[in-house]
Amino acid sequence: MDYDILIVGSGPAGQHAAWQAARMGKKAAIIERKPSIGGAGLQTGTIPSKALREAAYLASRTGVLGMRSASTTGRHGILAEAMRRKDMVIIQQESVIVKRLLKSGVALIPGEASFVDTHTLEVMDATGASRRLSAEVILLATGSRPRRPSDIPFDKETVLDSTSILKLKRLPKSLLVVGGGVIACEFVSIFAALGVEVSVVDSHEQLLAYLSEDVVGVLAESFENMGVQLHMKERVVAIRKEEGRTLTLLESGKKLYSDVVLYALGREPNSQGLNIPKIGLELDQGWISVNEHFQSSHPHIYAVGDLVGWPALASTGMEQGRAAVLHAFGEKSRAMATNLPMAIYAIPEISWVGKTEKEARRDNIAYVVGRGYYRETARGQIIGDANGLVKLIVDAGSHKLIGAHIVGEHASELIHTGQLLMHFNGTVHDLVANVFNYPTLAECYKLAALDCLHKL
Repeated sequence: MDYDILIVGSGPAGQHAAWQAARMGKKAAIIERKPSIGGAGLQTGTIPSKALREAAYLASRTGVLGMRSASTTGRHGILAEAMRRKDMVIIQQESVIVKRLLKSGVALIPGEASFVDTHTLEVMDATGASRRLSAEVILLATGSRPRRPSDIPFDKETVLDSTSILKLKRLPKSLLVVGGGVIACEFVSIFAALGVEVSVVDSHEQLLAYLSEDVVGVLAESFENMGVQLHMKERVVAIRKEEGRTLTLLESGKKLYSDVVLYALGREPNSQGLNIPKIGLELDQGWISVNEHFQSSHPHIYAVGDLVGWPALASTGMEQGRAAVLHAFGEKSRAMATNLPMAIYAIPEISWVGKTEKEARRDNIAYVVGRGYYRETARGQIIGDANGLVKLIVDAGSHKLIGAHIVGEHASELIHTGQLLMHFNGTVHDLVANVFNYPTLAECYKLAALDCLHKL
């Protein structure tokens, strides 16, 4: 065998798998078909969109009467500067990743990999030259890409997906976003905060339909304050060019014109180039089926990250990659946390862990809800976030925390307090007894916990 482990894909899951293998003294290599390391997480998804979000958020804060009052002078300059900073972050982070991989002794092999047999991959580079490499263990971490239905006229100029929108040179006057999920809401925030007229079309009754209504309500109010037009319970029939603009036809008969359309309805697995049929690997609509150890139907072939479907997060992919390598080489690891933190980097941020009220009712759990509002804390008043909220869902019998939901600035950071409490079976009494720095937004945990105790 040429290697102990061959890892296909250099995104967050592949990187962490490689680092873990190197720490165990294994001969490891990453095969990457793109000219840059980092996968969608670094190059076209997670990091670029969050960097743009930060620039948009800072730009939106220049107004004193809410986001719609933000200065729109030099709007194109704002986008250019945001794109420049985004590119700087990508370059710096890529350098860090490459140095760390090479320092760990991980080989980086450029080219596209496909199966020859269950232990052998053929790797074809950009020149068309190919070579065969074998390994005891093969780990697939090829990620996903935006879903691009054939009836949507994507052109990288006026009809965009979540990758091509990151390459815009100028801010459009108007943007229509198809979809009401995570990616859609993040881009709605970015462009609305930069002064673009944004409309949203989604088939559900509310944005982020699986989340608590009161939490999503804060986001919807923010969108309303930024002038976003919501067309809910609507479906797109067709998108086409008309008189120099983009026309979106809805099932209800509505006609919506915009300069640019962002189609943000789902992602697809990058499994098509691996020559999966050659080895008879089990697929579920392109996603690779795995067990709790991330083993495919061939026990020495593992798959992690977006390629295995939900939750398709960079954070979970990192841990999956590490756990898969530990299992592959016979070392025990703690089971992955069952309560995974989720985050939406919209303006404002939303983050949650555990159950929603709907899920608690579905599971016949008697519960109480406590709320702590940012505006009730000095820190919330200092930063000017009047609508932020920490919402706790507590089992009425055991008093254990079973869900935490946060909307507001730094929600993605604050959620880990709730996650750790749930991981260690903590109760609402632990939050009440804890001392939080003053002034902080984390105090909202204590306010929400006291609200729960009052109801209990």
